[in-house]
Amino acid sequence: MEQRFVVESEQPRLDRYLTALLAEHSRAEVQRWVKQGLAQVNDRPARPGMALKPGDVVTLTIPEPAPTQLQPEDIPLVILYEDEDVIAIDKPAGMVVHPAAGHSSGTLVNSLLWHFPDIEGVGERGRPGIVHRLDKDTSGIILVAKNARAHRHLQAQFKDRTIVKTYLALVHGHLSPEQGLIDAPIGRHQRHRKRMAIVPAHRGRVAQTEYETLAYYDVNTLAAAHPLTGRTHQIRVHFASIGHPVVGDTVYGRRDAYKLGRHFLHAHRIRFARPADEAIVELLSPLPPELQALLDALS
Repeated sequence: MEQRFVVESEQPRLDRYLTALLAEHSRAEVQRWVKQGLAQVNDRPARPGMALKPGDVVTLTIPEPAPTQLQPEDIPLVILYEDEDVIAIDKPAGMVVHPAAGHSSGTLVNSLLWHFPDIEGVGERGRPGIVHRLDKDTSGIILVAKNARAHRHLQAQFKDRTIVKTYLALVHGHLSPEQGLIDAPIGRHQRHRKRMAIVPAHRGRVAQTEYETLAYYDVNTLAAAHPLTGRTHQIRVHFASIGHPVVGDTVYGRRDAYKLGRHFLHAHRIRFARPADEAIVELLSPLPPELQALLDALS
């Protein structure tokens, strides 16, 4: 897959510039691709350490991932909705969506291949059926495509921002104003490569999250968050950036006394157009017991 970028400001190194834009890939990966001749600057071969100036055009061909030996696993799934094209799963906290380094089994994909073997080969290699993701410790609704046509249809809806998602988040402090838009670009953290961060526009990607307050507690706020874009860790990074990290988030927030064992972020509602006939489907996932119990205790 070829990607093209136009440089907006001076950059000291090509590999750092590309890594900031490609949040799902490590700097080592990017450097390897450049050394393999997969990157060009102004249609000329590039080097990882070359400097860039405004107006330079960078093209990068991202190679297809190596085949993976995905194994079906008999892991129970909670299915909220299913038709000939789409499955909506109520994912529990603690489940990784697809195999990756450190998580070769026990993922949602392993379970999907057991229950829906025909999705093998649908979409991206190593991630059959997957059109969007949830963090490991985020629970709630995730959509899965059952065939290539549905995969393209759902991807187009996410790209066009016509799919509406609502998350429930309990954050530290009292949100003020009670509703608003967090508009801050997100890119990979310069020192901690597994973390994301708010970065200058030229180093990150546009990220926007609308929110509204649902309830105030003594020292917390329950908020509904509506991500308008789909960046890695977006809601967690955005709330932390305005001084209200998500409860239980020890990566972007702080340790707290609630001892949830996860962060309080739940994909509560989703609305999308059914690929078969464009009919609107709206689904709801109630709060898991451990999150509801915490709200009851705070009340």
